[in-house]
Amino acid sequence: MAEIKIPTPHIEAKRGEIAETILLPGDPLRAQFIAENFLKDVKQFNATRNMLGYTGTYRGKPVSVMGTGMGCPSIGIYSYELIHAYGCKNLIRVGTAGSLQGSVNIREMVFGMGACTTSNYVKLFGLPGDYSCICSFELLSKAVKAAEEKGITYHVGNVLSSDMFYNPEQCINTGMSWTDMGVLAVEMEAAALYSNAAAAGVNALCIVTISDSSITGERATAEERQKTFTDMMEVALSLA
Repeated sequence: MAEIKIPTPHIEAKRGEIAETILLPGDPLRAQFIAENFLKDVKQFNATRNMLGYTGTYRGKPVSVMGTGMGCPSIGIYSYELIHAYGCKNLIRVGTAGSLQGSVNIREMVFGMGACTTSNYVKLFGLPGDYSCICSFELLSKAVKAAEEKGITYHVGNVLSSDMFYNPEQCINTGMSWTDMGVLAVEMEAAALYSNAAAAGVNALCIVTISDSSITGERATAEERQKTFTDMMEVALSLA
C-alpha cells in the first residue's frame, strides 16, 4: 500500500487534528449542524471540495465529524484516508435511509448490522468470493444500549447500500426482492465503509434514520433530514 501524505488530496487537516472517533454524515451541512449544536471547543479541519470537517469534544471526549458525499466511491475515498492517513479507529456513518419493511417506520432508527450492496466496490478487493459486509459488534452493542437508555425505537439488521437513488422501471427485479429477504432499509454508503474498516482492522457502524418509506409513501422534508434527526446524532456521539 502506497503511503498517503498529509494533507491528503481530499482532506486538508494536519496530523493530530482529527479524533480517533469520527461521525460521517453524507451531507457536509449535517456535519456543520452536529459540530455547532453538539460539540464544544470546535475547530474546523477541512473545507476541501466543501466537504466540511470539524473536531471538538462531546462530554469531555474528543470526537470529529465530516461529510462524505453520496455513494460507495465517495465514502470509500474519505474513510480510506481517515483510516490510513489520520488514524481514525471508530467510523460511524450517520444518515438517512428509505424503509423497505412495513414494520420500519419513518423517523425510526436503524443500526446496520450488515450491508448488502448493488455496488461493485467490494468486488474490487479481489476476494475469491462474496464478502459479507458487517459492522463492529463493539460499536453496535454500545449503540443499542444508548438507544434503549433513551427510550428510542430502533431496528437492527441488514441494510442495502445501493448505487442508484432513482431506479428505472426496467431495473425492477421480478424475482426475490430485498424486502422479501428481510432487508430493513436502503441507503448508499455502508458497504464501502464496512469493507474499508474490515480491511484495516478498525471499527465501523452505520446508523440511519428512516426519512421515507417505499411501503407507506411517507417522506420527511429536506430540512428535517438535515436538522431534526437528533436522536441518531446523540446515539452516535455517545460512542466516542
